[in-house]
Amino acid sequence: MLRTQALRLAAYALGGVAGAAAARIGMPLPWMLGPFFVFAVLSASGFSFPVIPRGREMAQIAVGLAIGLRFTWASVVSLSLLLPQMILATLYLICVTTLIAGVFRRLAGVDPVTAFFATAAGGVADMAIIAEQFGGVPSSVAVVHAMRVSLVVAITPLIILLSTGHFASGQSVTGASPVLPVVGALALAATVAWLLRTTPLPNPWLVGPILTGMALGVTGLGAFSVPSGLITVAQVLLGVWLGCQFRRNLLTALPRVTAAAFAVAGLLVLAALLGALVMSGLSQLPFVTAFLALAPAAVTEMVLVAKVMHLDAETVAAFHVMRILIVSSSILLIFRIYNALRGSTHGS
Repeated sequence: MLRTQALRLAAYALGGVAGAAAARIGMPLPWMLGPFFVFAVLSASGFSFPVIPRGREMAQIAVGLAIGLRFTWASVVSLSLLLPQMILATLYLICVTTLIAGVFRRLAGVDPVTAFFATAAGGVADMAIIAEQFGGVPSSVAVVHAMRVSLVVAITPLIILLSTGHFASGQSVTGASPVLPVVGALALAATVAWLLRTTPLPNPWLVGPILTGMALGVTGLGAFSVPSGLITVAQVLLGVWLGCQFRRNLLTALPRVTAAAFAVAGLLVLAALLGALVMSGLSQLPFVTAFLALAPAAVTEMVLVAKVMHLDAETVAAFHVMRILIVSSSILLIFRIYNALRGSTHGS
């Protein structure tokens, strides 16, 4: 027990050092990408590290509350006008991922069920569980989703840099926030997330705090912000967790699937770039916001990228939450259509 605690403390200390070093050299999103790169290399080399239990969930609570507190009535009304674009963006991603499933099936040599759920625009846990129910291979599904999220998180800040020519790599400077309101809001957000965990609502540990922050912000009770230091800690927690997903035993056990996952991630990023160009051309959304809204990664990481780089995090969050809601509620229907297109009745 003491050895585990010591290893855990050493791991996050190393994560903090990696983040500080990344910030020193000017890396985009340093406090998440620094730990991510270090622990990805170490994990892929065979090292194993104990992570903080519920560490990712705690990070999501801080990030979600920080985003939610930024909402006002005006921003809520403005986002409601983007509802058609959110639905169209989700339909676009569903079509793209269904087509890429065929590419992944041939590259990885997996069965059609595994290919479909490995590339579907849903959460890793949900897709792996459903895939197993229909005869797919959950480990392959989990590897592809982990690789996709990690690789997209790694290259997205660089794409934004190339698109805009600049980025804000540090946290925004804010005044000191009163301790008691912040602690109370975090406790309330954690409680809401815990209560929502058994509901069909996707990713309650992020969505619950966003809703909590929105309620406080819209009603005028949220006249404070989550301290930037806490967001930095959340980035380190997420970076270490993401890096530890590159477990050597999984990568070596499924080498062809892992290699195909890299190709799938690249294709999805290209599709997001193309979709962002079209969306920004047909609407008032800036290209970088549209790209983050379509980027094939987890909502927490994309919202965090938008927040830290001082982009429109509220719009990015809204697009991703809408995607998750639609995909999670329609994935079996999409699966039936996928089988029909293949001329199969499997899973009907």
